[in-house]
Formats: sequence, structure tokens, C-alpha cells
Amino acid sequence: MHEHTSDIPGASVTLTGAVTDLMPQALSDLTELVSYRSVQDPAVEDPEQCRLAAEWVRERLVELGLTDTALVRTPDGSDAVIGHYEGPPGAQRVLLYAHYDVQPAPAEGWRTDPFTLTFADGRYYGRGAADCKGSVVSHLTALRALRAVRGADPADPDPYPVSLTVVIEGSEEQGTAGLEQYVAAHPEEFAADVILIQDTGNVKVGQPTLTTALRGMVDVTVRVESLAGQLHSGAFGGAAPDALAALIAMLASLKDDRGNTTIDGLDATGTWPGAPYDEAAFRADAGMLEGAEVTGSGTVADMLWARPAVTVLGIDAPAVVGSVPAIQPSAAARVSLRVPPGVDTGDAAEKLQAHLRRVAPWGVRVATELVGQGSAFGARTDTEAFALLEQALTDAFGTPTITSGQGGSIPLTAALASAQPDASIVMLGLSDPASQMHAANESVHPGELENMAAAVAMFLQRLGERG
Repeated sequence: MHEHTSDIPGASVTLTGAVTDLMPQALSDLTELVSYRSVQDPAVEDPEQCRLAAEWVRERLVELGLTDTALVRTPDGSDAVIGHYEGPPGAQRVLLYAHYDVQPAPAEGWRTDPFTLTFADGRYYGRGAADCKGSVVSHLTALRALRAVRGADPADPDPYPVSLTVVIEGSEEQGTAGLEQYVAAHPEEFAADVILIQDTGNVKVGQPTLTTALRGMVDVTVRVESLAGQLHSGAFGGAAPDALAALIAMLASLKDDRGNTTIDGLDATGTWPGAPYDEAAFRADAGMLEGAEVTGSGTVADMLWARPAVTVLGIDAPAVVGSVPAIQPSAAARVSLRVPPGVDTGDAAEKLQAHLRRVAPWGVRVATELVGQGSAFGARTDTEAFALLEQALTDAFGTPTITSGQGGSIPLTAALASAQPDASIVMLGLSDPASQMHAANESVHPGELENMAAAVAMFLQRLGERG
């Protein structure tokens, strides 16, 4: 790297030193951004909160020299913040992604106000701290560090050594595909040599991790009907077909006694080629109760990242409290199916629905509906950008980088891969097993934010030096 000086008073000349000196600003940014109740659902929060959060992000990017930055309305009605910066002639273009919208945060279960960033036990708590407002702030901090270190050197008139496109989504958590649809309609706006999707995380605090596989997702509702109305269980039970019992039997058929997914025609024997996931560590990360068994006949990594996994997300049935002795005439469930890279989600959706219809007992009526789906993704690990980022993470964290899969789905990744097939796409992020993403008491470790910002800054600097 070139020896640059910093324009932060008293700061180190290195990028890592600049990031350290910028951490008070980063935490101030995170405090402000977390304060916006930016849930992209008008039934939960005021939509104005999302607009204000998006405008906050736009203003920060403009301050950092991305003057060509605007709020772009996507087909689902959400605003994505998209900014561009033209680097030196011939420079590679890097797309940095994160999202400002968050999951709902009902107060129950939280030890602190979810929209007030709070420090406790070495971590910062607040909705979006890890997923994904922390990553927005990490991007801002990396860019600030580059400007600080390069800005005082007359030999570097450009504040950034590469061209940049920054995309901050506004409806990732809702899964309504607004940005994916916008990408498909405007692929030229997302042209890039390298795309950093910062919405995953590390396997543990201090262990830099690049995500190389994302499972795809299929979301299906199934409804069962058997009677014209409720019947007294004493008078009709034993002969009248119970819709709830039928549904329970259908859902039970989706797994065998080991917990393997058993959907007709869907392969469930894949193996994970990367680093293993220690079973003891998984049990601790998952908070498994004593005596509970890890499910499936494969390794933990196989079950998480290389095989389909089906989950019953909800059931429409009478609550225990207030229930009456009656046979149910109808029942419904929402079923989620995660599939590994290489499995077509459309085909998996058809197989899931066909299986549910086939196993329905007693001639009950079955209706299924595909609610949503997102494609799986497998990252290339043989590109120059991957190697540069891997080394930058190793240098920033002080320990070798590993690769891992991610059980969750990021549909935008596949959309960007389709729009920019020649781009090197890499996934990383700030979360760790203690982050409690989507749950109460979400948090981020400040060391993850600092080290990730330093790594991205180093990566951009080194990529620029490669030309």
C-alpha cells in the first residue's frame, strides 16, 4: 500500500488507525439510524420513518462525495438509496450493499428500548444494530477512513481509488422483491466488477467469515377442509374426518424420525464441501435444551447449507385457551422450505405442493398457494476480488478468514448475479450467533463493526492499486 497521511487530527496514518479514530462517529451514526422505526409495513410503523431513514442515508453518502445519490422508488413502493461515484480512469467499480429497513420490534422481550442504541455487556443493543443498519454504518466508516487517509496526499486527488455504487435497500425484511424487480428492469444501474453484499455475518466474534452459499426459499400456505362446519366430538368423533388431524398428518410426512426432509422427489443427501460446523458450538449457538437432539442424518453443516430444510411457520387452529370439544372442519398452515444452491426453487415449490396434496388422508380437500420464493446462490471463490477481500479480512481481524454457508436467503443476491453475470459477488456482514437477528435484544459487537469497516477500506484500497 502507498504511505498516506490522515486528515483526522492526531489519527494514525493507516486505514485501521483511521477506522479506530472514526469509531465515535460510527457509533453516533448507528445511534441516529437505529432511532428510525424503519419497518416497511404501514400496519406496524409509520411509513414516514422509512422515508426519514432513507433520507438520512442519502445525506451521509452525499457528504462523503457520492453527490449522484437519490431515493429510487421500487415496484413495491419502498425507497432504495442508490449512489454513484466515478473513480480514476480505468478504475474497477465496486457495488456496496446493505439495507436500512428492519424487522418489527414489539417491546415484549426487549430489555431496552429497541429503537434506542444501548450499550451493555460489551455489545450495542437495538433493532437493526446487526441487521442491517450496522452494515450501513460500516460502509460509511470504511469510506470515511479512505477519505481521511488519502485526502491529505497530493498524489491522490481522488478520495476513493475505485468507482463506487452504493445500494441501500428499503424492503429487504418484507421480502416483497421491490429492489429485485427494479434490478431486473434497470440492470445497467447495477453494473459492477465486484459486489459486496453486507448482510450475513461471522461464525463467532472475531472470526472473519465469507459466506459462499445461500439457501433459496419457498413459502407455501396449505388449507385443508373436510366438513361443512364444526361437529361435537362426542357425537361425531371417530367417524367424521377431522381437518386439523389431517393437516397434522400431512405436515408430519415432511420429515422422517431423524428430522430429514422427506418431500417426494427432492434430494436430501447433499454434503457441505467447506469448513465444518462443530456440533457443540452449534448446540450453544442455537440455545438447544439439554437432551434435545441435533436433527438429520448428515453433519450440522450438511443440514444447514447443503440439504433442503422444511419448517412449519404457523398453523391456523383453535387456541388451547377457550377451545371446545369440536371436530374442526378446516385448518391451515404456512410452510417454509429452504433449498441449497443448485436446486431450482420453482421446481422445489411444485414438489412441496404436490407432496402435500398426495399425502392428504381421508379424501379431505386440499388447496395450496405459493406465497413467495427466492433463489439460492453459490459464490465463486476463484476470483481476484475474493482473494483480496479474504486477505483484507484476515489482516483487519488478525486471524485467517474462513468460508461458511448461510441458512437464510437473500433473494437480491441472485437478482444481481442474473443482472451482472460477470461480477464477482461476495457476502459478508456484522452479525454473530449472539446478535439475535430478527429476535428481541438484537445486538452488534463493536469490534465486528470496526474490523469490518477496516477490512472493506483495505479491500477498496488494494483493489484500486491493482487497477
